[in-house]
Amino acid sequence: MATSFISPEFQASRAGSAYDHAREQFDRIADRAGLDQPTRDLLRTPLREYHFQIPVRMDDGSRRIFQGVRVQHNDARGPSKGGVRLSPLGSADDVRALAMSMTWKCAIADLPLGGAKGWIACDPATMSAREQEQLCRGWVRQLARDVGPGLDVPAPDVMSSARHMAWMLDEFETIQGRRDPGFITGKPVALGGSTGRLEATGRGVVTALQLAIGVGQLTPDMSLTASVQGFGNVAQHACRRLSELGGTIRAVSCWDHRDGRAYTYERSTGIGVNELIDITDEFGTVDQIRAIERGYAVLPGDAWLSEPVEVLIPAARENQVTVDAVPRLSARVRYVVEGANGPTTPAADTALADRGITVIPDVLANAGGVIGSSFEQIQANTGRVLSRNESNAMLDDLMTRAFVHVSETAAREELHLREAAYLVGVRRVAEACRLRGWV
Repeated sequence: MATSFISPEFQASRAGSAYDHAREQFDRIADRAGLDQPTRDLLRTPLREYHFQIPVRMDDGSRRIFQGVRVQHNDARGPSKGGVRLSPLGSADDVRALAMSMTWKCAIADLPLGGAKGWIACDPATMSAREQEQLCRGWVRQLARDVGPGLDVPAPDVMSSARHMAWMLDEFETIQGRRDPGFITGKPVALGGSTGRLEATGRGVVTALQLAIGVGQLTPDMSLTASVQGFGNVAQHACRRLSELGGTIRAVSCWDHRDGRAYTYERSTGIGVNELIDITDEFGTVDQIRAIERGYAVLPGDAWLSEPVEVLIPAARENQVTVDAVPRLSARVRYVVEGANGPTTPAADTALADRGITVIPDVLANAGGVIGSSFEQIQANTGRVLSRNESNAMLDDLMTRAFVHVSETAAREELHLREAAYLVGVRRVAEACRLRGWV
């Protein structure tokens, strides 16, 4: 008997959704930038959306129908760029918001790319490798005519990895009848991936924090404490980098896919990053029993917010730092660095500013991922392979340029970093649309 995995909210447009927040943010910046109505209409809505179903024969012989989507928000500055998440949580509105955010993020980093995002409504933690492979290949088959190096370049995202990108690449090349490594980024190094791509987002998060502390300079003094939400790729590499620079991670909160709950793993003397990674599965779930054996306290999932630290790094999902959570933050908190996309609600943004807490917004803080992806695309187009040291140096340089430009805009326009970052991105995309004669 055929069954389906279609999120009940997949096609729903929800009041107060991430997409509503993204459009509200855009509307405020559009006013500030003085955009005319045609430009507002163009940038407020995605250029294209693809919604489709993916039939998969499961290991037990049954058929399941999964829902897939790709949103291409804007490609005026270059091919669309954005990850593909495999997750049971989300909605089409979430994908629209994330695609719009990618447009601004690429522009803020001054990359010749536009914004996109993809999603497959599924829980890969409950699926075999063969079932996941069929799902990835099915997603590509539905989109093969509308994606590619000059059109739209996918990448890993929540609960997807280099392994999933390899399957997608192979399916795309099989359909096209040629080798085309520039189709996707975040793939294994053996298939043309970049040596620095895996840690690029997490490294960029810490680089943004260094720049904020050093007021535009890469300060080496990171002897501060932090609490992190999430323990997937971004969080792991951010924790590792921060620890290397002298910081201490007191707590990590992550989702346990086995019971659908989140837990915070705390050690007041600091977590051992590599130690914790060793007992974490590919989906970012820590082995709770082994963590307790190693001396970690296991607390409720939201306990990471109340840790007595200087830095909070939300690196999991959207809307995790809410206005109701702000009073729970320690008086020691000085920075919120958004490793995830959209983790802070608009109301929380205002409350954090009122407390004098600096928020380094997602479109700036986690831009290291798309910057690293751009290096991988250059490698695919030119054949020049960058070493990890070269990739890291170039990433730090581009992050510094973006941070300084946003900081200067914030000072000149008397704005917070988020508003200044959006103003930079929106202006650059609007100018590209104007030059093309679209508006």
